Amino acid sequence: MQDKLFDVADQVVLVSGGSRGIGRALAQGFAERDAQVIVAGREAHTLKQTAKEISRGKHPVAFEVCDVAKPEDVDRLVGSVLKKFGRIDTLLSVAGVNKRMKAEDYTLEEYDRIVNINLRGAFAIAQAVGRHMIGRKTGSIINIDSLNTYAPLAGVTPYAISKAGVLMMTRALANEWGKHGVRVNSIAPGFFPTDLSKKLWAQEKMGAWGKTVTPLGRLGDVKELVGAAVFLASPAAVFVTGQTIRVDGGVTAGINWPIDL
Repeated sequence: MQDKLFDVADQVVLVSGGSRGIGRALAQGFAERDAQVIVAGREAHTLKQTAKEISRGKHPVAFEVCDVAKPEDVDRLVGSVLKKFGRIDTLLSVAGVNKRMKAEDYTLEEYDRIVNINLRGAFAIAQAVGRHMIGRKTGSIINIDSLNTYAPLAGVTPYAISKAGVLMMTRALANEWGKHGVRVNSIAPGFFPTDLSKKLWAQEKMGAWGKTVTPLGRLGDVKELVGAAVFLASPAAVFVTGQTIRVDGGVTAGINWPIDL
């Protein structure tokens, strides 16, 4: 008999930022486990291609265009998904942007763009989906946190600020919505080469440093985030809320010397 403890089959799973990188990997992971997945993002062509490529289970992956920085887009997205599928069981809130530069060199426009997508957008979609989940007395929201909420990296200050907000938002919503049966958790990845960062990690100096500071001795693969997400969305995590799971190969466990011991 198949163990239902980690079963997410037939769940309706909405993935914001689902067209590439971490979002795509999570969307594919749920699709392979027979969830009804909807990927959302800003580019219709990319979303359509992603949906086609990751449709592996019993339900074809659907897609919706949405810029989470625009409240009207978020409302339209959630309304459309509810009209087509009747409910949202799990929200994977992945949409995010970053830009590396010195703190003193950011313009306020650049700061606003990062925070509006990463934090304001994350709150907007959590709020819109949360209202629906509160009405149903059930649901799981999974936000993407960051290594930066453990210790901020130099050169990404607005990003670190936005992710610190996501961490506190996760706890605050879990605290408020627990009485309604809605669970809110987050996943904090370590160093994972994605479409946006693979050129950086391909540099010999960066690759060597990432492996040195990661106790498991390597960088992560985005597919290795699927297990934590499936756990948080499944019956196995029915009493887990307000928590952050750090999938980082042990980076936050301590500090490693860049020399052999």
